Amino acid sequence: MIIELSVALAAIAFAVLVFFLIKTLKSAKDSLDKVSQTLQEVQKTIDELTYEVKTTVRHANDITADVQSKIQKIDPIVDSVKNLGDVMNELTLTVKQVSVTVIEKFRKSRELKDKAKSVSIAEAPLTPAEERTVQSYEAVSSSKSKGKVATALKGVDAAAAIWQKFRH
Repeated sequence: MIIELSVALAAIAFAVLVFFLIKTLKSAKDSLDKVSQTLQEVQKTIDELTYEVKTTVRHANDITADVQSKIQKIDPIVDSVKNLGDVMNELTLTVKQVSVTVIEKFRKSRELKDKAKSVSIAEAPLTPAEERTVQSYEAVSSSKSKGKVATALKGVDAAAAIWQKFRH
C-alpha cells in the first residue's frame, strides 16, 4: 500500500508539475508570438524607412549634381571678377602714378612762378594797379592749372579705357 500511495503521490506531483509546466509553456508561447509580431512590425517599418532613405539619397544626389553644375557655370564669372579686380588694381596704380607726376609738375611750375614773382617783386615794388593785375593773372593761371589737371584726368580715363580694351 505504501508503494501504491507513493506511486499515486508521484503521479499527482507529476500531474501538478505538468500543469504548471503547460502554463509556463503557454505563457512563453504567447510572449514569443508577441515578439514575432513586434519583429514583423519592425521589419515593415525598416522597409518603409529604407525606401524613404533611398529617396532622400537620390534627391541629395540630384541637388549635389545641380549645385556642381551651377558652380561650374559661376566659375568663369568669378574669374572675370578676379581679372576685373586685377585691372582695377593696375588702373589705380597707373592713376596714382599719373597723379603724382601731374602734382609734381604743378608744384614745379608753381615754384617757378613763385620764384619769378619774388624776383620781379624784389626788383621793383608794385603799384596798386600792378598788384591787381598780378592777382588777376594768378587767378587766371590757377584756373588754367585746374583745366590742365582735368585734361590730365581725362587722359587717364582714356588710357584706362584703352587698357581695358587691350586686356580683352
